[in-house]
Amino acid sequence: MTLEAKSYLRSLERSQRSRTRTDRPSVFSMYDREWDLLPEVFAPIYSPSTQIAMGFLGLAEGSDAPRWGSLLEMGSGSGLISVSAALAGCAHVVALDINPDAARNTAMNASRHGVADRVDARCSDLFEGLAEGERFDLVFWSSNYVLAPPGFEYANMHDRAYVDAGYHAHRRFLEEAPKWLTPDGVALIHFSTRGDLVALLRGAGDGDRSLRLLADRTVREGELDIEHMLLEVTVSTPRRRDLAFAGSDAAAHA
Repeated sequence: MTLEAKSYLRSLERSQRSRTRTDRPSVFSMYDREWDLLPEVFAPIYSPSTQIAMGFLGLAEGSDAPRWGSLLEMGSGSGLISVSAALAGCAHVVALDINPDAARNTAMNASRHGVADRVDARCSDLFEGLAEGERFDLVFWSSNYVLAPPGFEYANMHDRAYVDAGYHAHRRFLEEAPKWLTPDGVALIHFSTRGDLVALLRGAGDGDRSLRLLADRTVREGELDIEHMLLEVTVSTPRRRDLAFAGSDAAAHA
């Protein structure tokens, strides 16, 4: 993977193009449904990541959707994943996003598709918007996997969907996600080779967490082949503590 593909400046350029293009719609079509899209919210139509995440979760068109009892989605954006999960039978969905417009956008699409009673959209900096006793069968984040410098200051909320300064959010997610699971629940993160896998593994190891590769998919993005990965986050046992990336060949994906 080239340094250009991993460049946070390139990702910020993509963010700027997405939020300012003159043909950006207020309503878009995906999976045979119409979706509201607010101006400062990540647009799934301009990036393959949402559709890949839908496939990873079994929510894409033509797939057999799983029936989780409860889902916590981090970074819900327009709400496509959270609303689709509710439509597929998930009884209780909490959709969190640090962008207040994204939380409002998710609520709009939950109402549009008749699942507002099952989708609770909240503005939250990661897990801060949760009550102490809440637990979920699935915690999922399609992450902003491009690494920005630790001191980077965001110009707007839209850029937060594209880059993570110093992987601060990733480290917090790895540390905290397992704490919000039901006894049989799973925590999953969607990552890609546009991100820094070595830094992610280091963050997992520092927090006594392990990452296990569950699925991957390579897609053509412009002139590049980008690998997308679905990783399970688990609490390390003493035996596995030195193997942060369990169940796969980490070197092959670095």
